Amino acid sequence: MALTTGTRLGSHEIPGLLGAGGMGEVYFAHDTKLNRRVAIKVLPDAYASDAERIGRFHREAQAVAALNHASIAAIYELAEATLQGREGAGVIKYLVLELIEGETLADRLSRGLVPVEEALRIATMILEALEAAHEKGICHRDLKPANVKVTPDGTVKVLDFGLAKFLQSGPSATNLTQSPTLSLAGTYPGMISWHRGLHVARASQGVRGRSA
Repeated sequence: MALTTGTRLGSHEIPGLLGAGGMGEVYFAHDTKLNRRVAIKVLPDAYASDAERIGRFHREAQAVAALNHASIAAIYELAEATLQGREGAGVIKYLVLELIEGETLADRLSRGLVPVEEALRIATMILEALEAAHEKGICHRDLKPANVKVTPDGTVKVLDFGLAKFLQSGPSATNLTQSPTLSLAGTYPGMISWHRGLHVARASQGVRGRSA
């Protein structure tokens, strides 16, 4: 059920569509209770009865809720509501998410080459976000420029954990040697080892900082 201008979901009023993809439709919203702008991600009608897609939607909410990092967009709520449409009443499932202002990394790249200093800063923040997720045993699995936003103040935010996977043998806070980002022995199946890239990015920044 597509949301139209003026639709209300609890205390959230919908001004319009922000974007749409295979995993959901995302809308601008105003939280009238807390007086803030948020994003509402709605599970498409086509998947409303699809147990696998519903499961993914819930896993996305759980994955983001398990993380608390400056470079990962936050989640505020997982909810559902009954709305009246042309074909009768329908139940929609939705996520209330942090609204990230700015352009995607895909948009930034479309404008031309990124200066080395800026590229290193962006890469470092992406890698730190992935490191935080991996330490919680969460693999994003859909990292691409369109799922990374750069805010007007230069902060990088990793978005869309719709395909995220919880590793059954994920790292433990008391056993960092099993961490997929800290372990030097290798990675878990299906997970990229990011720790070397993070160290390289940090080292490159340090070298440039000393030579400045």
